[in-house]
Amino acid sequence: MPQVKLSPRLEAVANLVDAKKRVADIGSDHAYLATYLVEQGKVAQAIVGEVAFGPLDNAKHTVATQGLGSQIDCRLADGLAAVSKEDGVETVVIAGMGGLLIKKILNDQKQLGPFSQLVLQPNTDQDAVRAWLVENGYAIVKEQMVEEGEHRYEIIVAEPGKQTLSADDLTFGPFLRKEQGHIFLQKWQHEQKRLQLVLDRLKEAGQVDNPKYHQVSEKVKKIQEVLSA
Repeated sequence: MPQVKLSPRLEAVANLVDAKKRVADIGSDHAYLATYLVEQGKVAQAIVGEVAFGPLDNAKHTVATQGLGSQIDCRLADGLAAVSKEDGVETVVIAGMGGLLIKKILNDQKQLGPFSQLVLQPNTDQDAVRAWLVENGYAIVKEQMVEEGEHRYEIIVAEPGKQTLSADDLTFGPFLRKEQGHIFLQKWQHEQKRLQLVLDRLKEAGQVDNPKYHQVSEKVKKIQEVLSA
């Protein structure tokens, strides 16, 4: 049976998972990530959590097809309710969701932690995820951006620890804004252009005194400041 191949986004997530850890993947997208990690010998055991029967059946099908039923346990549960302390999970992966949903999942079951490693890939509201980590005893230790098609994704890796982040760190990422790789630059240049169009339209409509105009203007200035640093 051919081994599972991952999309660039999920492969980047997989590469950031610590080796030989027991992993829980919450919202697994057909259990591809857990299957890949086991097939590559990076982890020995994995738990897959799905909130609905359809995705759960898809995950079970992948696991059964690859013959990994003894190593990957697919469970029907809401978020981290799929995991108990007795499972001994060390790494939790939550990828491909909105940042506010990731924050809610982590918050609902934070009594399970701290986990040795969190690998999070929020599609939106990355600042809210970073803020949650700092407020709940985690330190961001790595960040990576990956491009897939027209989309750019941020991956945040955190471990237990204390950390202080500035407003710029929360928005742009403490590692990403220092490294300023080409995907980072593309993302924020695109966002700057989008916000500038909003400003131009507000100006054309005579709305320069509108609070929204000033709010967007400040965002544009901040992006310019970070990109020119």
